[in-house]
Amino acid sequence: MAKYKIIFDREACIGALSCNVVAPELWKLAEDGKVDLEGATYNKETGKFELIVDEKHINKHKEAAKVCPVLNVILVEEVK
Repeated sequence: MAKYKIIFDREACIGALSCNVVAPELWKLAEDGKVDLEGATYNKETGKFELIVDEKHINKHKEAAKVCPVLNVILVEEVK
């Protein structure tokens, strides 16, 4: 089963909430009007949140990345 890394640049997020609309169980509304990626950890080196997932929710994460109006705020990469 393939694994994927979801990379979320929360600082660049503008709070459009498109990701929350397509996957509210994965992209949770936060108190500051932005979202939090459920289960993600903060990478101090990159300044971004990261989450490794399997294929179960990958289509929802890909859809969240697609509908985000800010380029490269949500990235989905296959882990080799």
